Amino acid sequence: MSLEQAARRKGSFLQTMKAVAWSFFGVRKSAGYERDVSEINPVHVIIAGLIAAVVFIGALVALVHWVIASGVAAGHV
Repeated sequence: MSLEQAARRKGSFLQTMKAVAWSFFGVRKSAGYERDVSEINPVHVIIAGLIAAVVFIGALVALVHWVIASGVAAGHV
C-alpha cells in the first residue's frame, strides 16, 4: 500500500488519538492493534503523536512547578 492510499483511510481522528494514548501506556490488544493499523490515517498519527507529546511535556512541567511551589523539593515538609 502506498503512502497516498494510506492517507485516504477513513479512520477518525478520535480513533487515532485513542490509539496514540494506548501506545503511551504500551498496552494494546492485538485485535485493536490490527484494526488500528488497517483503519487509521498515518497523517493523523503524526499529528496526534505531536499533540500527545506536547500535553505530556506540559503535564510534566506543571508537576515540577507544583512540587517546587509546595516546598516539598526543598525539604520543608
